[in-house]
Amino acid sequence: MLGLRHATDADHVVAVSAVASREKSAWGAVRIGAFWGLGHTLTILIAGGLVIVLGLMIPARVALGLEMGVAAMLIALGATNLRAAGHTHDAQSVPVRGRSPWRPFAVGVVHGLAGTAALTLLVLTTLRDRLMAMLYLGVFGLGTIVGMTLLSAALAWPVSMAARRAVSFERLLTRATGLVSVALGLFLVYRIGFVEGLLRSSAL
Repeated sequence: MLGLRHATDADHVVAVSAVASREKSAWGAVRIGAFWGLGHTLTILIAGGLVIVLGLMIPARVALGLEMGVAAMLIALGATNLRAAGHTHDAQSVPVRGRSPWRPFAVGVVHGLAGTAALTLLVLTTLRDRLMAMLYLGVFGLGTIVGMTLLSAALAWPVSMAARRAVSFERLLTRATGLVSVALGLFLVYRIGFVEGLLRSSAL
């Protein structure tokens, strides 16, 4: 259940929406959600496993740096969508992206790295047994895959139907998701960099 809820975090939803908004088919958008969850889960298992099994610690500045990577990725995804939506007013020539599973997989990996520190800290304060802690991460990751796949499906089907009725809707959606992605990315840069202190030399 925590994995399902984790899939609905704002940065996750915005990132997947930015990638999926340019898919022509609902099935393609669902596949994006599944591969995002897979990348996220594998990263959590590998990085979290190293922390649990080897007893490694993730320094606060490194954890914030990984979160800043998510912010930068959101800005890049949004800028890409805005550039694509502005290239032409001809709906037929709006490019289709997201067909390769590696793009959403990579986005999931970035999110997984950013969330590893907080998740493993939660697990280690709850479970002392390493095997149970790894099982916890695996079940959490499975919930995230299912949650993101269901969320992508819920977003994809109505959007796909609307795009078939009005070809301009797809371009509008691409532009809207681009704006939201850039805005959230800039907000995270401010919060992580200045409020939490990553970009202030005296902090941490």
